[in-house]
Amino acid sequence: MNLLDARDLIYYSGTPASARQLRGFDGVPTAITEAAMSDAFDRRTLLRLGVTAGMAVPLIGLTPAPTSTAATSSAATSAECRPRFPDKWFPVTHFGAVGDGRTDDTSAFRRAIEACHRAGGGHVLVTGIHATGPIHLLSHVDLHLAAGSMLRFSTDPNDYLPVVYSRWQGIEFMNYSPLVYAHGQTDIAVTGSGVLDGQADATHWWDWKSLGDAEFPQLEAQANGGVPVRGRVFGQGFHFRPPFMQPYRCDRVLIQGVTFTNSPFWHLNPVLCTNVTVDGVTVNSSGPNTDGCDPESCDGVLITGCSFNTGDDCIAIKAGRNADGRRVNVPCQNIVIAHSTFANGHGGVTIGSEMTGGVRNVHGHDLTMNSTGLASCHRIKTNSVRGGFVESVLLERVDVGAVGGPMLLIDFNYGEGDTGQYLPTVTDINLADWAVQSCKQGWQMAGYHRDPIGTVRLSDVEITAMSGANVATDVRNLRLRNVTIGGRPAG
Repeated sequence: MNLLDARDLIYYSGTPASARQLRGFDGVPTAITEAAMSDAFDRRTLLRLGVTAGMAVPLIGLTPAPTSTAATSSAATSAECRPRFPDKWFPVTHFGAVGDGRTDDTSAFRRAIEACHRAGGGHVLVTGIHATGPIHLLSHVDLHLAAGSMLRFSTDPNDYLPVVYSRWQGIEFMNYSPLVYAHGQTDIAVTGSGVLDGQADATHWWDWKSLGDAEFPQLEAQANGGVPVRGRVFGQGFHFRPPFMQPYRCDRVLIQGVTFTNSPFWHLNPVLCTNVTVDGVTVNSSGPNTDGCDPESCDGVLITGCSFNTGDDCIAIKAGRNADGRRVNVPCQNIVIAHSTFANGHGGVTIGSEMTGGVRNVHGHDLTMNSTGLASCHRIKTNSVRGGFVESVLLERVDVGAVGGPMLLIDFNYGEGDTGQYLPTVTDINLADWAVQSCKQGWQMAGYHRDPIGTVRLSDVEITAMSGANVATDVRNLRLRNVTIGGRPAG
């Protein structure tokens, strides 16, 4: 049984998302209750399909800090922070889905989700292999992928029209629908043990990267010019690849157990959400910008028991970009990352570069990183065009095998570099109890002379082998305690 650290409660304290204690679904489902259905699954059938009480997340014990009244109060409200669903089941095949992997089942998914929503909520059950376009979740609906099931998403951009309200690299606009989308919903989930395959590859979606990069200044100019979001209409004729799953302004979001692969763009991108849980999820993709999980301007996020192997950052915590980020001005805060593994990627736990609204209160613990294809372990990237702040970060109990770059990378010259007037603030960055077998550097840090990086603390860090030299330029307060490199104290 995984345990969240007691300090997780402190990181959550003072917000409605405080200290979630995850709980399972309401017992073993026994019937399909949609009135339009002529028959029901009995308990034995559901057990055969792998839809059992075992699908529930194990109870995660939270031990509040004895002296923290805030933590104790947080634990008392934790049950409100994770969605629960009525014991009603809606097999998508009962709504016309064929499930042969070729027939377009998009309409059947829409009908099943709408029926579940109208009935007060429950679980839309997916068995078999389905070809589909975008799936839009509604309040109180859990999309449950039974063992052996798969969703294969269309690679035809026209299937993702009409445009929806979205965010792309930190700027709000109207774009192709994400593959799985929800806007303004409460209590939504994607759970189970099946696979969601975006089917992106070198000739579908990923070949849009250079075209979208060339078009990005048009979007940025509209945002800088104050064009209302619903007037920033892109989509058809443009090349902004949609993220895989993007809940937008939703409360109580659960993504559990499933595997995501081959996204056109970022895989999991909750935006302006509260109470988000990503539990036991696998993300595996090698395409451009295929970040694993990018919570953006969210309050209260738990990422636990996950596995990331990506073509970009594994986890990237974000909060809007430049002028549009200052317009929205919502931080990403109260984030816990626990018991997860990281393979290939640009960064393991990354913050930025879209961090204009600020990032605070990030606690990571019991993490494993091991790949020479991982460019850095903890990465903070920003510049004086982004602005914003990063404060109160603690990553502890981290085991690193071989990593291709530095253990810690803080870069104030990412992207546009020092070409703006919004100086970023980065301080109170803490790495504790790290064991690193091999890396290029322990730390590579560069602030601005006029705007140094603030306090960085490294404690109980053991680096066995390091091929390069550590760099700390324009860092106001670097504190080392019990840090060794090759068996010798670091100085």
